[in-house]
Amino acid sequence: MEAQGLSKWFYLGIVGIVIGAVMIYRAHGNNKSKAMENGYLLFILGWVGVISEFTDFATVLLVFIVVSGIVLILDKFKWSKARGHGDAKPHYVHYSREFFPVVLAVWVLRAFLFEAYQIPSSSMRPDLTVGDFILVSKFDYGIRMPISNQTVIPVHEVARGDIVVFQDQNVRNRDLIKRVVGLPGDTLEYKNKHLIINGKPLDYTSDGSYDYSEQGENGPMIIHNERQIEDLLGVKHPIIIWDRLPPVVLEMVQDFPGKENCSYNNDGFICKVPAGQYFMMGDNRDNSLDSRYWGFVPDKSILGKAIYVWMNFKDLSRIGTKIQ
Repeated sequence: MEAQGLSKWFYLGIVGIVIGAVMIYRAHGNNKSKAMENGYLLFILGWVGVISEFTDFATVLLVFIVVSGIVLILDKFKWSKARGHGDAKPHYVHYSREFFPVVLAVWVLRAFLFEAYQIPSSSMRPDLTVGDFILVSKFDYGIRMPISNQTVIPVHEVARGDIVVFQDQNVRNRDLIKRVVGLPGDTLEYKNKHLIINGKPLDYTSDGSYDYSEQGENGPMIIHNERQIEDLLGVKHPIIIWDRLPPVVLEMVQDFPGKENCSYNNDGFICKVPAGQYFMMGDNRDNSLDSRYWGFVPDKSILGKAIYVWMNFKDLSRIGTKIQ
């Protein structure tokens, strides 16, 4: 895997930090001035851009909570005692007090309860379409520790058929969404675009066709798919198949941990899912980069279960659609 350079957001963050610091300096400690407010906004957004280059957004929020919390503690037990009666608080104390409860509330909500994502690709069609804003339950699989994502209070186990959001195993600070088709210990066979799980062939029912537009090399193209209902050992859901592609594009299969558990051929693959890991596939079976190509997903990478579509600005009828 090639090394990745720093993104434009890192450099824009540096610019924001510098400009924000200059504006804060030129405000001369006036907490109520627009220059001070805008300066702190740029300063904080700049640090978000810089820190996000190396970690996820939840950790960025945690950093701000810790820093602002330390400032408030120092002010309460040390700095406030050195100020004269009636003296205004320093600007860094004033804005720490303003930001701390807001950032803490957002962090708790995102870390333990719910998080919003937007669907960027067609890999989960027909159920999820480009532009869907989805709500993901962070506590469905239990309370997890921030940063490490280790489960400390189990609630439900990840189930076959769940649509889950998880950390990309190859790209830093990127999350993916797929359907769980293989649980720890399962033997999966994908033959002629049909799944066989632990020796049991799944049932498939034809359900008409499904067409959508996708950007191709020469501009937009209409992809004509066969729509089927897949019975994933009790979980029935639609999938789409494009007859122009093979079950697996062999030259796209990467090296990944546990690849020795898999064997590939022109008809598909056979994989034994390792303990503590899952096999993910997109419902758009011929337009999805998933576990066929980059491998298994460990439990600690699971971020939550997708539950609802809460907005799609191009198709308001999708608001409130339950994800299943």
